[in-house]
Amino acid sequence: MRFVNRMALLGLAATLAGAGVVRAEPIADFYRGKTIKMIIGYGPGGGYDLYGRLAAEFLPRHIPGNPTIVPENMPGGGSLKAILYLYQVAPQDGTYLGSVSQQMAANAVTDDKNKIDVTRFHYIGRFTSNIDVGVALPQAGIKSFAEARSRQVVVGAENGSMSLIYAQALNTYGGAKLKIVKGYNGSADIQLAAERGEVDVNGSFSLPAVLVAHPDWVHDGKAVILYQNALKRSAEIPNVPTLSELMLTDEGRTVAHVVAGMAEIGRSILTTPGVPQERLAALRSAFQEMLKDPDFIAACGQRHMMLDPAKGEDMDTINQETMDLPKPIVEALRTLLKG
Repeated sequence: MRFVNRMALLGLAATLAGAGVVRAEPIADFYRGKTIKMIIGYGPGGGYDLYGRLAAEFLPRHIPGNPTIVPENMPGGGSLKAILYLYQVAPQDGTYLGSVSQQMAANAVTDDKNKIDVTRFHYIGRFTSNIDVGVALPQAGIKSFAEARSRQVVVGAENGSMSLIYAQALNTYGGAKLKIVKGYNGSADIQLAAERGEVDVNGSFSLPAVLVAHPDWVHDGKAVILYQNALKRSAEIPNVPTLSELMLTDEGRTVAHVVAGMAEIGRSILTTPGVPQERLAALRSAFQEMLKDPDFIAACGQRHMMLDPAKGEDMDTINQETMDLPKPIVEALRTLLKG
């Protein structure tokens, strides 16, 4: 009898221990069988789209419970449409992710009508810092940026986007005579306009996306790269001047330095406000595990996709620093964004 009771107690203990293991995996229980939406703030083909879809492909295998991630493009307003959706509409439970503008905080701090508290968003990780470039196809007949100082050059831009900031900064501080044509939905849309001859220059094409879609522009000189938005010249394009180098005044160089700092956010993935801390931590851990995945690394190599990873916490810090910029810099950025 004592033996039976002892065995029963051991069985009960094992059952309780097993239940404890189940209870210790609430993240896997939550995500198992779920579909996560990846909201991409731009149309297909650009850097935000490429990296958003890369996360959708490889991140699920590292999230406990292995949910499915489905990408959805939601272009508009320099990804403001997607940001508002993630902020106001999407469930705030860790089932929605976003690949949105690296200048989200700059837009918020410079627009009095923008009531979004971007510090409520949290990044889960960065694929790569980003260098945007201004590109002219051979048919435009432009050989260097110097021509934009001597004659009118038509540049395509998107409202409220980095492409608009670059063009405005070059006109205001760099002596350029750029005619800015706005209203496009992302760099891929602007590039189509350049191919049709509607514009001479795509004012903001992500260098990582260029290396994927048009490596011959960089390696074979099949297009003219006029400038790069970076704190220092990229090793990929060492002969292309940075925006700071093209500025003719100290104020212009200061503004260009701040703008180049936005490139540190680059191609990062964020999640909605209000996500429980334990799920946020799990998503961040999954992102870091993905970066070490041999299949992920091989795919990035095959697709010529740049990697310069950073933690989500570091991107949150950059957002906060942008929101704390001095008023004179905020005013200068506001002027550039107004176009």
